[in-house]
Amino acid sequence: MTVEPIDPTVPPSGPGCVECDADGGWWVHLRRCAACGHVGCCDTSPAQHATAHWRATGHPVVRSFEPGENWFWDYATEDYARGPALAPPTHRPDDQPVPGPAGRVPADWRSHIHA
Repeated sequence: MTVEPIDPTVPPSGPGCVECDADGGWWVHLRRCAACGHVGCCDTSPAQHATAHWRATGHPVVRSFEPGENWFWDYATEDYARGPALAPPTHRPDDQPVPGPAGRVPADWRSHIHA
């Protein structure tokens, strides 16, 4: 099976990490799968759902889902990648805090992240 690394027509799965939202978790930054739109949390986040999504699906390329960032990352090559403009929205809501989402981030969040 060949996996196409980027589909610019697929919108993001939502405004936050799919798995963290489902289980009441929280994240530091968000990454958007360039193949299917899945939004997952970054490797600094406690659960590292974006990397888990790549391992489960074989979708290697993500794009930052943070305001003002437009870079792509290829997990397979462990390097930055190039990609086309993706379907909107291109980032999490501007009013969503980092880390986020509001109300679910513990006061001692720094002790839970991966450096």
